[in-house]
Amino acid sequence: MKRALFVAAFGLAAAAPAFADLALATSKNCMSCHAVDRKILGPSFKEIAAKYKDNKGAADTLATKIIKGGSGVWGAVSMPANNQVSEADAKKLAAWVLSTK
Repeated sequence: MKRALFVAAFGLAAAAPAFADLALATSKNCMSCHAVDRKILGPSFKEIAAKYKDNKGAADTLATKIIKGGSGVWGAVSMPANNQVSEADAKKLAAWVLSTK
């Protein structure tokens, strides 16, 4: 019984960063255009992670795109700038997006 509780508690603790970053993405309105596993207006986070999986500078590139916006990478729809997102939060979001493989 104690082992089962430990395993359950450890599993929740390991998942906590994922839930926290999903909450951050929701609070910064990322989920208005993106979802973890399906395209909405923009690509899914899993598609983004797959596209950038071999790019060593992907986290910095994505953090910049989160703040400044971008266009042309995923089609005709541009990603607007998100000036309300701090650099620290953009880096957290970028790392989380890349972890959604």
